[in-house]
Amino acid sequence: MQQMPIDVGRLGTCLCVVPPEPRVNPETGEVRKDREGNTMYVVGVAVRQRDRRRADVIEISVPVEPRGVSEGVPVQVADLTATAWSIGDRSGVSFRASGITPAGPPGGVAGNPVPAKGKTGGGES
Repeated sequence: MQQMPIDVGRLGTCLCVVPPEPRVNPETGEVRKDREGNTMYVVGVAVRQRDRRRADVIEISVPVEPRGVSEGVPVQVADLTATAWSIGDRSGVSFRASGITPAGPPGGVAGNPVPAKGKTGGGES
C-alpha cells in the first residue's frame, strides 16, 4: 500500500471531536501496536479546508498518546499520511500521523507537534 503525504498547511482548521483512545482490533479486542511495539492511538479530527464551508471528520492513528488533546481542542497534526486500502468488497482511506498536539489559542502562537520516536511509515493502523 502506498502512503501519500498530506500537506497539513493547506488543511485549515483541525479540531479534536473524539478524544484519543487506544486503537483496538474489533475482532479480538486486543490493543494494536506498531512495528516498534508502540501502542497505537486514534483521534477523531474535524478538518475544514481554508475557504470551504464543509468540514470532514477523519480518524487519525498515532504511535504516541496525544497529551493535552481533548474534545473541542484545536490541534496540529505532524507528518500526516493517507493510505488507500481494500479488503474484499470493502475499501477506504486510513490516516496516520507521527503526532497530534494542541494548537495554540486562536490568534496566538501554536506549539510544534512532537513526532514519535522511530519510523513513521508502515505498520498497522
